[in-house]
Amino acid sequence: MEWQPDEQGLQQVLQLLKDSQSPDTATQRAVQEKLEQLNQYPDFNNYLIFVLTSLKSEDEPTRSLSGLILKNNVKAHYQNFPPAVADFIKRECLNNIGDPSPLIRATIGILITTITTKGELQTWPELLPQLCNLLNSEDYNTCEGSFGALQKICEDSSELLDSDALNRPLTIMIPKFLQFFKHYSPKIRSHAVACVNQFIISRAQALMDNIDTFIESLFALAGDEDSEVRKNVCRALVMLLEVRIDRLIPQMHSIIQYMLQRTQDPDENVALEACEFWLTLAEQPICKEALSGHLVQLIPILVNGMKYSEIDIILLKGDVEEEDETVPDSEQDIKPRFHKSRTITLQHEGGEGEEGEDIDEDEDDDDDTLSDWNLRKCSAAALDVLANVFRDDLLPHLLPLLKGLLFHPDWVIKESGILVLGAIAEGCMQGMVPYLPELIPHLIQSLCDKKALVRSIACWTLSRYAHWVVSQPPDASLKPLMTELLKRILDGNKRVQEAACSAFATLEEEACTELVPYLSFILDTLVFAFGKYQHKNLLILYDAIGTLADSVGHHLNQPEYIQKLMPPLIQKWNELKDEDKDLFPLLECLSSVATALQSGFLPYCEPVYQRCVTLVQKTLAQAMMYSQQPDQYEAPDKDFMIVALDLLSGLAEGLGGHVDQLVSRSNIMTLLFQCMQDTMPEVRQSSFALLGDLTKACFPHVKPCIAEFMPILGTNLNPEYISVCNNATWAIGEICMQMGVEMQPYVALVLTPLVEIINRPNTPKTLLENTAITIGRLGYVCPQEVAPMLQQFIRPWCTSLRNIRDNEEKDSAFRGICVMIGVNPGGVVQDFIFFCDAVASWVSPKDDLRDMFYKILHSFKEQVGEENWQQFSEQFPPILKERLAACYGV
Repeated sequence: MEWQPDEQGLQQVLQLLKDSQSPDTATQRAVQEKLEQLNQYPDFNNYLIFVLTSLKSEDEPTRSLSGLILKNNVKAHYQNFPPAVADFIKRECLNNIGDPSPLIRATIGILITTITTKGELQTWPELLPQLCNLLNSEDYNTCEGSFGALQKICEDSSELLDSDALNRPLTIMIPKFLQFFKHYSPKIRSHAVACVNQFIISRAQALMDNIDTFIESLFALAGDEDSEVRKNVCRALVMLLEVRIDRLIPQMHSIIQYMLQRTQDPDENVALEACEFWLTLAEQPICKEALSGHLVQLIPILVNGMKYSEIDIILLKGDVEEEDETVPDSEQDIKPRFHKSRTITLQHEGGEGEEGEDIDEDEDDDDDTLSDWNLRKCSAAALDVLANVFRDDLLPHLLPLLKGLLFHPDWVIKESGILVLGAIAEGCMQGMVPYLPELIPHLIQSLCDKKALVRSIACWTLSRYAHWVVSQPPDASLKPLMTELLKRILDGNKRVQEAACSAFATLEEEACTELVPYLSFILDTLVFAFGKYQHKNLLILYDAIGTLADSVGHHLNQPEYIQKLMPPLIQKWNELKDEDKDLFPLLECLSSVATALQSGFLPYCEPVYQRCVTLVQKTLAQAMMYSQQPDQYEAPDKDFMIVALDLLSGLAEGLGGHVDQLVSRSNIMTLLFQCMQDTMPEVRQSSFALLGDLTKACFPHVKPCIAEFMPILGTNLNPEYISVCNNATWAIGEICMQMGVEMQPYVALVLTPLVEIINRPNTPKTLLENTAITIGRLGYVCPQEVAPMLQQFIRPWCTSLRNIRDNEEKDSAFRGICVMIGVNPGGVVQDFIFFCDAVASWVSPKDDLRDMFYKILHSFKEQVGEENWQQFSEQFPPILKERLAACYGV
């Protein structure tokens, strides 16, 4: 007996569906409660499917809504549906997939794929064969509905469809889909291409077996009049470029011609898909060869795509004209911020400290508030990557256009020209240099344009040329740029404030101490902005202040600067609650400021220190409660703890010995013991950085804990977590220098993993350097224990430290190597040339270290005899020979 609805029950369900369309919040709440009650009745879901598929007297939105509520129930409780209910729903779906209404068909399709994602593809064996059969129906609605459902299943379950679990249905489905590329209806053609597209990236075998048919069928659709079909064809070609470029190369010329047309498609969605082609092609080795003949056509198309579209300008209305700085930000405008945990790095020859290579730098983005990815951004990104491929060969196609754009009276075109100039900055820098003395003043002038969008893009583009600006005499470029950027930081438009603040942070990184003469002026502006900024831009302002502190360092430690900067920062600090995520950027900023101010931060350190300890303690307590009763408590946001640990590191580094009294009055060592064992790698990473900084600043407080801490440090020497391993290694090295001989009992815990890491292929440079320093320091304090292993690490040890600048860490590590060579001279014999090269990398070693080098070099020369030494030193590169002769007389 087929299930039938009860009239009264049906009326109740219909009333509920009507109510749920009401805008009134009280009604909405009542609907939610009613839904929860009705979900207690197993056949409530039968009513929902009945309204969707059979109650043709109701209006379509109500029927569709019934299906969507059912979909949510399937998502939440499908495993509790009685088998009879589940079977009834599945039957009704398949029987009604050809409903005359496109909305109802689409809703049934969504319902079907939701059921399949609940593990039902395996237990609903008739589904795929039936849907594929229905494709042959003479009735358009049935064919379209089935295809719509199949497309959703292909999107949601592509991996499962290509697995043995289902007997590989794709061997039948893909040839079937390919037949429909020629169907009379554009909607069906579009579904067919979209279905096959789901299997390109995963290289499904059934598709690879039919790859040539697929590509021919795509070419046949190249001129399709339907924009949805064209979009799917472009998407297919872009993915094929990644996975089967071998099959496209013979036709590459025609494909490029086709994509040049499509990138100018009147439908922006098609143009965007086509524009992705250039981004993907730029990553392929054949790019240069394939594209060089087409640049003359491609460059103007990309440049044209970089203008704001009319719809963008409507959406950005506020940013085109008015001042909006007094309008508060809506909370959803503010992106979540992620704190980048502290990684210990060393200073290199010729440059400042380098970032750890395992951290991805976030790309600068110019206009991130628009509909996220659009033709403008894609065109700019494509031009950027192509500039990196073709370098200055791009300029002959671009320069003639640029002049016309940059000086154009229409602001939209001028703005796109400034974006073009910024996009090519990285790739074409060399070729642009001759034009910059004329262009940079023009860009600085554009910072005063009456259109806010022109002012904001000028900020971004100028930041891309900051490196060049800083290399010029300061009065020529740096001073005018800085003066204008500071005015823009106080612009009346929020988007301009944001762009100027970000650009200024980039300029600070490039200019470093060049900014010292202007510090007073800079601080006045940044502090004034504090009183002016709404929520979102305040977060960027913290970053600009932190970067300023990192860039000028101890030059900031002047009473007049501290007086300007600290009161507003501390005021914000006091306003924010412990649960407020705005603490992250403020803590990061204070960490940089504390490190720069050093003793100048003393008057402010007590409350800052106490709060950081409280944040760590609260987070640990919450994590503990959550682990014991996960249903009662929420998992804590551990970022609070990570940022607090990093600020404590900044305090320890900045205040040095002054941090002693703060540590002695707190339980930080106990907390640190817990943090070092946290399950989250970033927490351990920051803990080890803090341990190293406390070891340097106030070792008497750390020493009693060493016996407990060392085994934890040893287990974290695991290069799978690069940054954790890096910081643990560095902390061990700092502990060695404080412990001296007392390090002996712990050598066995850490030496073997350190030697393994230094010999590992593909280990990031930062980790290699820190490992080498720590091995050297271990050998310095415990030479008898470490020297026997000398031969196992001497070569990679020497090569990883030759590029490090002379500094304390390098000094102690080399002393260690010299002492170990004294204990085990045989360990260095085979790799002596590497030792010579490492010694020659010193610019000015301290006198007693120079003596150690001198003795080792001369005793080796005496051991082997003059003649052998001559032969040996013949292998030296000339520059090494000269340095050793000049510095050490060998």
